[in-house]
Amino acid sequence: MRIRSEWDTLREVMIHRPGIEIDYAMLAPKPFLFERPFNTERARQEHIVLEERLKENGVRVRLLRESIIKRADRDSNFRKLLEEKVLNQVKFFGELTHTSKAMEEFRRNISLLDASTLVNTLILEPSIDLRMEVENKLEYPRIYSNVPLANLYFMRDQQAVGPNGIVIGNMKRSQRIRETEITEFVMRNIVGETNITKVSPTSNLEGGDFMPSGSFAIIGKGARTNDTGTRELMSSAAMDFDEYCVVSNPRYQFLEENFDPMINMHLDTYFNIAGNGLAVGSVELMKNAKAEIYSDGSERPLTVTNLYSYITEKGFSIIDLSVAEQLSYASNFLTISDRKIISVNTPRVLRLLLNQHVFPKKLEDVVIKQMNTKGEGRLFPSESVCSEFGIDNTELDLRELTGGYGGAHCMTAALVRS
Repeated sequence: MRIRSEWDTLREVMIHRPGIEIDYAMLAPKPFLFERPFNTERARQEHIVLEERLKENGVRVRLLRESIIKRADRDSNFRKLLEEKVLNQVKFFGELTHTSKAMEEFRRNISLLDASTLVNTLILEPSIDLRMEVENKLEYPRIYSNVPLANLYFMRDQQAVGPNGIVIGNMKRSQRIRETEITEFVMRNIVGETNITKVSPTSNLEGGDFMPSGSFAIIGKGARTNDTGTRELMSSAAMDFDEYCVVSNPRYQFLEENFDPMINMHLDTYFNIAGNGLAVGSVELMKNAKAEIYSDGSERPLTVTNLYSYITEKGFSIIDLSVAEQLSYASNFLTISDRKIISVNTPRVLRLLLNQHVFPKKLEDVVIKQMNTKGEGRLFPSESVCSEFGIDNTELDLRELTGGYGGAHCMTAALVRS
């Protein structure tokens, strides 16, 4: 797995088709870190179309769940590793004699379970509480699931892939912490990557905050990635850039102090790169984003500026996004190659967000005003805007999937570009 820049041709990705775990999230979207409830069956259909469009563009697509099942069914050594991982995860509660017996039976029977069941167990993390019905002298099971990994389909965030290998991150939110255990297991044992490093347990690093850009890399820090996470990423053997731009993820000045941090949780929620010399982002947020510039190996920043000044000084043109466009995932496209992208249909998402009154009133008023002023036909990535900047755009209807707070960029773990 090697990536030097976002605009190099995408060769291989890993994605995860959302399963029953997102059904749990529909019961309480916000605690699961989702923006809103949505139709999960339509979301899965959208995800299938995303996979198809990637393949049509010559990208090798690995499906996380299916990759584990396929390897387990044909590789007995891998199957044993998978079984041990599941055995270490499932917990039994109740009287010691009953729980010990149940665990012994589970260990004895696990070889009989199909690989699909084992993967579901990893994702749902069930615990079984055994209660004895005194009258019938029978055990009565109560099943609990710690936190089903509903965010796992956002495959960008668990790692950062650089020119020399991969850095496994550490998720900030407890709802997502276990995701990296699964993805690292796959990267090592299925993808076969040997140059893997991990950030320390006290550091936070999420892949949505990493943007490789040729001779330099941009790293966001804030709600999900902290200062020690950025430093460990820069010093990792997987990275090899002349310069690093560490950006403090900004906020809109008109928002209250207690604004929803999810709207700019990662760098890729307000900034992206569509090609060599072409960036897409909210200029307002970019100007508000403090940027510390490090050379390779430097302990202290060489200079302090903002993201807008930094990227324009690098010779990049910028397609400016309004608040309305930024909040409807316009920047969260996936670059396939230089000025060729797969994007979200912004107007459809925006109409849905407004119809469901997802935004606070003050923010909703700003969005409606901007949408009416600009007009749907000029919202990025409209045909007129893309043609003006020479972008080949494949637009997808991801209005359901974006309910988890992310677009095509968030949903894909880019593994190889060349």
